[in-house]
Amino acid sequence: MNLQSTDFELFAVPARFAQDAGALDARWKGLQREVHPDRFAAQGAAAQRVAMQWSARINEAYRRLKDPLRRAAYLCELHGAPIQAENNTAMPADFLMQQMAWRESLDEVRDAAGLDALRAEVQAARARAVSALGGLLDEQGDHAAAARQVRALMFIERFADDIEARAEALQP
Repeated sequence: MNLQSTDFELFAVPARFAQDAGALDARWKGLQREVHPDRFAAQGAAAQRVAMQWSARINEAYRRLKDPLRRAAYLCELHGAPIQAENNTAMPADFLMQQMAWRESLDEVRDAAGLDALRAEVQAARARAVSALGGLLDEQGDHAAAARQVRALMFIERFADDIEARAEALQP
């Protein structure tokens, strides 16, 4: 193993958006068994520290590969299309209009049923965005377009978080 390996190399999986969650889970468990600091107790504190570094690196890679948004952003960055979410917030007008409509709907929600309907709509939009990412990354290899789609998905996920916050506020 090499600390400089990509997450995909570390987990011995293809560098693509579509991943088998079960295979990732199994590989994570196997890698963690290999580098668990307890296995290096007899070799001293330095060996245990290195094992802890490896364990942290494996966990970081696992979190990134398991999460579709983080995995897509990582693939974009590996292919020279950084997300730059902090300074590139340009979105198509129709997407921004949808965001505004959702915000208005959230402001107007007064009960759980209304919130559930909005949540379902946003979850469907999220599923469409994730599916589009798969096509852009794995089929078309269009990393620049995928980076734009990642930024849109980031908006959707933040709004989904706002829905959950509102749901908590509506709880008696």
